[in-house]
Amino acid sequence: MSGKFYKKTVRDVPLQGKTVLVRADYNVPLLKGKIADDFRIRQSLPTLRYLRDQGCKIVIVSHLGRPKGMIAPAYTLEPVAERLGELLETPIQFVTDCIGDRPLQVAKKLGVGEVALFENLRFHEGEEANDPIFAKQLAEASTAEYFVQDGFGVVHRAHASTEAITHLLPGVAGLLLEKEVQVLTHAMETPERPLVAVLGGAKVTDKITVIERFVEIADKIIIGGAMANTFLDYKGVAIGKSIFEPGLKETMDRVYAAATKKVGEDAVDEFIILPTDVAVANAIDATARRSVVAVDEVTSDEYILDIGVQSIEHAASLVATAQTVVWSGTLGYAELPQFAHGSARMALTLAQHPQITSVIGGGDTVEFVLDWDAKKGGSFAHVSTGGSASLELMAGQKLPGIEALMNA
Repeated sequence: MSGKFYKKTVRDVPLQGKTVLVRADYNVPLLKGKIADDFRIRQSLPTLRYLRDQGCKIVIVSHLGRPKGMIAPAYTLEPVAERLGELLETPIQFVTDCIGDRPLQVAKKLGVGEVALFENLRFHEGEEANDPIFAKQLAEASTAEYFVQDGFGVVHRAHASTEAITHLLPGVAGLLLEKEVQVLTHAMETPERPLVAVLGGAKVTDKITVIERFVEIADKIIIGGAMANTFLDYKGVAIGKSIFEPGLKETMDRVYAAATKKVGEDAVDEFIILPTDVAVANAIDATARRSVVAVDEVTSDEYILDIGVQSIEHAASLVATAQTVVWSGTLGYAELPQFAHGSARMALTLAQHPQITSVIGGGDTVEFVLDWDAKKGGSFAHVSTGGSASLELMAGQKLPGIEALMNA
C-alpha cells in the first residue's frame, strides 16, 4: 500500500451526529429490472458503516444508466435501495426525486444512523451539466453539512454531484475512494517488481495514455483482445476480418520508439508481447467454432477472437512470476465462452498465486472476473469499481471529482 492519501477523508473531519451527503456509484448492471451484480453496492458498505458508527444521518445520491436528463423508470434506483437495505441490514428510505420538497422532508426527519437514497441524479439535466443551481438544490434537499465522495467510478467527470457540490459543502473522500486511489497509485508508482501489465479490450485509443505509461514503468506488457489485432496489423500481419483500429501508425510508432529506447531494438518483442497464435472463427456468434492457428495463418474470411494455446501458456508463465499485475481488458471476445479461454486462464493464474498484487480495472474485465470468481472478486488483491476513472488515474491524470475535495 502507498503512503498518505492527499485529500481529507471521513476520518479527518468531525462527522459525529452530522447529516452527510454521500455520492456513491450505484451504476449497477440490470437484467429485467433486477440487479445482475451488486459488487458496487457491496464496495460502498465500509464507508456507510463507518458513518453510521459516527451517528451520522446519511443521504446517498447516485446515477444509474444514461437517462439523458429525463425521468426513465427503467433506470430507477429503487432496486438498489432494496438491495442496499439487505446488505446494510437496515431499512433504506427511498425518495422518488433528488431535489425539491419531498427529499427535503425525508432528510429533515432522518434519525441517527438512518439512511435515505435519493432517486437517479441523471433524471435531471443539471447533473451532467455540472450546473451550480442543480448542485445547490441537491445540497439544500439533503440538509447536509458535509459531502462525502465515495463514487470512484464517476470522479473522472466534473458533474454537479462530483464537482459543483464541493463549492457548497466541505468535501471529503469516503473509504472506498481512498482505497482505490492508494492501490492504483501504488501499483503505478511504487510497485513490487516484476510489474506485468496485461492489456486487452477493443481499442488502443481508449488506453493509449495507459499503454504509454506502462512502456515507461512495466517490466513486461502483454497485449490481447481486439487491441492485439491493431498491433498485429501494424506489424504487417494479415488479420483477416478481425476488428481493429486503422490509421494509428503514428501512435504505434511512438509506442514502439519509446519501448525501443527503454529495452533496445532486439528486446522489444519480449517487452511488448503479442500473441503468437490465436483462436479464430468464421463468425462472431454463439455457434462459432473455435480453432487455433499461428498468427501468420489467419485466412481472409476469419476473425481473431481470442489468444491461442501457446500465447495463453506464455502469458500465464510471465504472470505467475510477477509480484504486481495490472489487468485491464479481456484477452478475447469473452462474452462467448469458447473465446474466453485466455481471460479465464489469466483470472485463474492470478487467483492461484496469492503473492501477486493483482489490480483489475476496466468495466468488461471486472464484469468477467466477478462472473468467473466464486468469491465475487475475493480471489484478487483489488478489483476496481472504476472503468475510465481507473484508466485515467493509472495514466497519471488529475480527476476533477478528487481534486475538488479538501486537501489533507
